[in-house]
Amino acid sequence: MNYVSHPLIRPQSIEERRYQISIALRALDMNTMVVLPTGLGKTAVALIVAASRLYSHQGKVLVLAPTKPLVEQHLRFFRQHLLLSEATEPAETDFAMFTGATPPNERAQAWEACRICFATPQVIKNDCLAGRYSLTDVVLLVVDECHRAVGNYAYVFLADLYCNTAKNPLVLAMTASPGGDRLKVQEVCENLHIEAVETRVETDEDVLPYIHEREIHYIDVYLPPELQEALVTLRQLLESRLEQLAKLNYQVPKVDKLSIKALNALNAQIQQRIQSRDPSGFMAASLHAECMKLRHAISLAETQGSEALKLYLARLGAEGASSAGSKASKRLVSDPAYRRLVETAAGWKEELHPKVSIVRELVEAQVAAHPESRIIVFATYRDTVQTLVDTLRAAGIPCERFVGQASRDAERGLSQKEQIATLARFRAGELKCLIATSVGEEGLDVPSTDMVIFYEAVPSEIRSIQRKGRTGRSGSGTIIVLVTKGTSDETFRYVSQNRERAMMRGIRKMSAAPVHNPATRQTEILAFASPGPAITVDDRETSSRVVERLHQLGASIALERLDVGDYAIGDRILVERKTVQDFVTTLVERDLFGQIQAIADAVPRPVLIIEGSDDLYAVRNIHPNAIRGTLAAIMVDMGVALIRTRDPDDTAETLYVLAQREGGERRERKMHPKKSYRSSREEQEYVLAAFPNVGLKSARLLLEHFGSLKAVIEAEPEDLMAVDGIGEKTARAIWDLACRPYR
Repeated sequence: MNYVSHPLIRPQSIEERRYQISIALRALDMNTMVVLPTGLGKTAVALIVAASRLYSHQGKVLVLAPTKPLVEQHLRFFRQHLLLSEATEPAETDFAMFTGATPPNERAQAWEACRICFATPQVIKNDCLAGRYSLTDVVLLVVDECHRAVGNYAYVFLADLYCNTAKNPLVLAMTASPGGDRLKVQEVCENLHIEAVETRVETDEDVLPYIHEREIHYIDVYLPPELQEALVTLRQLLESRLEQLAKLNYQVPKVDKLSIKALNALNAQIQQRIQSRDPSGFMAASLHAECMKLRHAISLAETQGSEALKLYLARLGAEGASSAGSKASKRLVSDPAYRRLVETAAGWKEELHPKVSIVRELVEAQVAAHPESRIIVFATYRDTVQTLVDTLRAAGIPCERFVGQASRDAERGLSQKEQIATLARFRAGELKCLIATSVGEEGLDVPSTDMVIFYEAVPSEIRSIQRKGRTGRSGSGTIIVLVTKGTSDETFRYVSQNRERAMMRGIRKMSAAPVHNPATRQTEILAFASPGPAITVDDRETSSRVVERLHQLGASIALERLDVGDYAIGDRILVERKTVQDFVTTLVERDLFGQIQAIADAVPRPVLIIEGSDDLYAVRNIHPNAIRGTLAAIMVDMGVALIRTRDPDDTAETLYVLAQREGGERRERKMHPKKSYRSSREEQEYVLAAFPNVGLKSARLLLEHFGSLKAVIEAEPEDLMAVDGIGEKTARAIWDLACRPYR
């Protein structure tokens, strides 16, 4: 076996593969997208290119990956194989790993010291927006799972910033599955400034020697009578809702043709009626919501199982019984046919769907025949994941779930630290099986995984390829797809197969033809000789286009967690930003007035921006006068300036102008900003409103009752509680603060 020979690559550590060297040489010439089937060594290509750039250029390499486990995986690979100077071990500071758990000041210090940085993209984006460091000296940007570089994903912003600010920019983008939509692939190329596409498939001559056999088996599964009867009830319920929509003169599909695409088309009709003030639109929207819930229940019964269906019916029942539940939920759970289904489901004492027992039998047989096996089972829903974990553990198979971070209902997600620890146990053999949702599809490198089971077929060619790529990496592997006959499983099986073939044809064409080079296009990223006006941004806003546009305009951005509001400008202006939809939703379902009052109490110049061109009066079934009354209360009673903007760009430009008017220099935001008042009365109100639990309204009540600040401060708690609206907690807080010694 021959090995790659390079001054910065550890001797006899990287196998020399002709196709990898060929791709790396191309990638060193221009911004390149590398499309390789999983297991063919995209990371090895990245390491060869990184070593060459570090050897020939002064600067550092930045490797981006979408998740912390994937970032940690790249770091481990590079540490194992890379030497950053001849014949010496790399220093610990040569490598840096940035995630959201790394404090910002530590990231800034580590960035200055490191030669190669591994990070999730949002962290780097936040640091660049806040001006903690720049990408000027980065000589190679590696973008893993680059098919994500669409829309407002952080990859798009970072690639644009990098290509327009770095001294010697070079982009290496990598994916196993760019997608079958030619326009989307072209969008990814443009967003990442790609000039060439390098691809190989498993049948290419220079790849064949490194391909490990992967057998794909499809197992037909048949629904038991109990689930078939449940499906009959669910389809009848769905058909009755569609008939009601048809009576309202909507064009509706048949039950067996009710895809998500068809439901979206139906919703477009409904929204058009709502926009034109048709009273039937709101009733239709509620019926549409019922259709969505019923379709999901049907999908669970067909492809997941009786336990997943029971849990979903229980959640619907809880939602329908809640005072905050939607009208759709309340109507659905009160339907006699639905109630009979719930009663029937309550009698199911064990999992009825054959898929669960088939998975158990497959895993047991594989572990018995090959005790060192590693198996991954992919399932779309967490309820199914937990059912499979319980079933396999009961059979004596060491296994764990592998799910995302979000916690839902009573079920807690896995933190990124827990995900990494789970993968480590899986690699070490402590676990024989992982039961994973889509979070396990991208990039997991467990070489000994020799079986992958699809609990259900998936229509996405990207997800299908990613799942299959978890096996056959260093030896032969088996892929098993469970397909419930006569259901969406069958449809999705053929859809994903056709899309995979179309994707490979499209990539072949792109690889043969030159890619349009967008790197020469003029961008709006400006180089300012001095920092622009200062704006403090709540760190939860960084995923929005608003912050990107502010950065492009040259604003001097500080990121911090704001107690209230989304954007702070100087000491006087605090801005709450809401989309049209969010404004109306917060009015109906959350405390809109409380949020607005909070910014009104905090600064002398509170601002509410409502963003979007949608009709404010047509978003929800709310009387226009209720909306008008809300706006009047915000502007007149609360004294909050209201600004309407078209879109995120318009919002950013409005904020920029506000910041320019306040003066360009960033001033430290004070805990209790100084204000200019027209009267001593306002000054007194403002001072008292700063006390714990005292807002502007309570301050006025107290001052009117006692006549002066001195009298309020000297009052006993019992006297303070005599004022309407002042409770014991507030009274004690005022008295305690006034009497507490200053230390």
